[in-house]
Amino acid sequence: MLPEENQPQPSIFPILFLPVAKLFPFLLTPTPSNLSLFRLRDLENLTFFVSPMVISLGFLWLFLLLCNPVLSQFVEFSYNGFSGVGNNISLNGVAEIQSNGILRLTNETRRLIGHAFYPSAIQFRNSTDGTVFSFSTSFAFAIVPEYPKLGGHGLAFTIAPTKELSHALPSQYLGLLNSSDNGNFSNHVFAVEFDTVQDFEFGDINDNHVGIDINSLQSNGSITAGYYADGSTQQDLNLKGGKTIQAWVDYDAVNHLISVTLSPSSSKPSRPILSFNLDLSPILHDTMYVGFSASTGLLASSHYLFGWNFKMNGEARALDLSSLPSLPGPKKKHTALTIGVSASAALLFIAVISITAYLIWKIRNADVIEDWEFKVGPHRFSYQELKLATKGFREKELLGFGGFGRVYRGTLPNLKTQVAVKRISHESRQGLREFVSEIASIGRLRHRNLVQLQGWCRRRGDLLLVYDFMSNGSLDMFLFDQPKSILSWEQRFKIIKGVASGLLYLHEEWEQVVIHRDIKASNVLLDGELNGRLGDFGLARLYEHGSNPSTTRVVGTLGYLAPELTRTGKATTSSDVFAFGALLLEVSCGRRPIEPKALPEELILVDWVWDRWAEGGILDVVDPRLNGVYDEAEVVMVVKLGLMCSSSDPASRPTMRQVVRYLEGEVRLPEAVSAPGEYKSGKNEEGFDDFVHSYPSSSEKVSSHSFMGTGDIETGIPPSASPLSLLSNRGDCERESE
Repeated sequence: MLPEENQPQPSIFPILFLPVAKLFPFLLTPTPSNLSLFRLRDLENLTFFVSPMVISLGFLWLFLLLCNPVLSQFVEFSYNGFSGVGNNISLNGVAEIQSNGILRLTNETRRLIGHAFYPSAIQFRNSTDGTVFSFSTSFAFAIVPEYPKLGGHGLAFTIAPTKELSHALPSQYLGLLNSSDNGNFSNHVFAVEFDTVQDFEFGDINDNHVGIDINSLQSNGSITAGYYADGSTQQDLNLKGGKTIQAWVDYDAVNHLISVTLSPSSSKPSRPILSFNLDLSPILHDTMYVGFSASTGLLASSHYLFGWNFKMNGEARALDLSSLPSLPGPKKKHTALTIGVSASAALLFIAVISITAYLIWKIRNADVIEDWEFKVGPHRFSYQELKLATKGFREKELLGFGGFGRVYRGTLPNLKTQVAVKRISHESRQGLREFVSEIASIGRLRHRNLVQLQGWCRRRGDLLLVYDFMSNGSLDMFLFDQPKSILSWEQRFKIIKGVASGLLYLHEEWEQVVIHRDIKASNVLLDGELNGRLGDFGLARLYEHGSNPSTTRVVGTLGYLAPELTRTGKATTSSDVFAFGALLLEVSCGRRPIEPKALPEELILVDWVWDRWAEGGILDVVDPRLNGVYDEAEVVMVVKLGLMCSSSDPASRPTMRQVVRYLEGEVRLPEAVSAPGEYKSGKNEEGFDDFVHSYPSSSEKVSSHSFMGTGDIETGIPPSASPLSLLSNRGDCERESE
């Protein structure tokens, strides 16, 4: 038996003895049998066999610690799988640890966030000189998308001042930031993103990239995901391929170098795939939290984490992928075949009749999915899901109706999110081709001033589109007749700039040129903060940059149609600019482009505004409901820009990029403005009578409907229709090209 003084005693200096134990493991033995996850402060409950020699070495180590603050920050932890970690990891959002030890950050639910952080803050700064310590981390992850080749969205390793990130948004913000704080220096967020969606808003290079983010989702440096197999040959890696990938993130505090390395194996390549020089001292606080964040968007992916190592002031060791938990293979479908032999012919007859009736009911109520539907994005809702969201498409949920169908308010049952469901009946003249065009175009557009298409559905004769719900309806409800409320000039100017930004994106910034062809106040929708968003892409046409648009049928709304459309039948970006000019005058004057009840000289808005401009009384056209409260310079600029956009000569109209620069005050408008061209009989060879009589006498669609606006109405126009009779039935016109 040991003497009393040599009996095991609780250590009162574990922080001193840990380095001694690492250097001289034969001198002291910790009671716990497995210490795979530790920090210095976690050793309070360890018990040691202490010898005088160990005590001496402990005090010597204490002296070294006090002399060298870097040695005082010995932080290292390791997760080889996440089974049984308990409170040693902090989860929020939809993050969960599965029974097989895999940490699942997100599932296949849209627009959700998952976070996983080390539970305690870690000291990142040297207390003597304020510089950031070097650190290194390795982790193994996999991304499994809901639909092959369509990511949604991605994950990020992050160092943040808090582990809650309570104000963060999903989708393109990856659960890290939101639209208001993105890019703020006060965020103090460092992240390495593994992104599977190309977001043009943040300048992403593609939909399979790695990026280094500092306080913003617009990466400071990014590169296509890959690795160097032999130090010189780059091999691509598919982030959304569902395979396990190991990543290393290293920061060299001496050289201020951030390095990111990827590998499909357990071995770390000698050359990183991405390096970026940056001093993190201004970014990181004294103490920060380390962990992971992931999110889903309109499309969803499951983001998995299999293991994680982290080390301060040293290189994190690589994970052995073969020893980590792995994703199970696809589940085998077990079809239970029940064969019953009936002793009674009557029972067999009843069973056959019951099965037949069930199959007939199932076929009649099943969603019809054709081959082309698998090629169209984004998310395809089931009919039953939308029927439940709109409470059976009942009249109480009806928001509006028109020639293209009805629009209902709905609440998605899983997300509790309000949406607008546009139900297009089989009698609609829009037809299946236009419906597919609308899905294919707007479904891939991403801009804050465009109404976002969340998904779609088709069931027999019913075609359905699911949009973001715009709580304030359409802009025309605030401008004409008896508006629900009067918009201030600041609100109107904000809406104008928003729509212009969205239209610039359609014309020049997307991968193809998108001609909207139906720009008007009823198609400008307002969200809860009265931000203007352009919607209703049912008439949109796409073509490649640099190519000429093809001749097509003339569609649009009287007062917004450019004169050249009736001659050429070609919708161009310039014809969209003409319609935007009419919108500018509408917002400024509070009047429609064609006002049948107005005095003859005020019948055509653009002519009346030009007359007042020529007479020097331009402020007389400003909406009197503003009561003179507006910025005079801004009003004059908007009205003048509206006249320029309304020119009858397409070459004289500005481009949308020029329009945006004018509205932002980057350049001044030209002093002289030419007459836009009068649409009155006798004033111009291409006058208003020619413009109106260029339309056929067949039934024409009259619409003032957007899915938050007023309803559409149908009217027939006889062959002898006069211009005034057309004006009294203001609306959309269609004509097959010659």
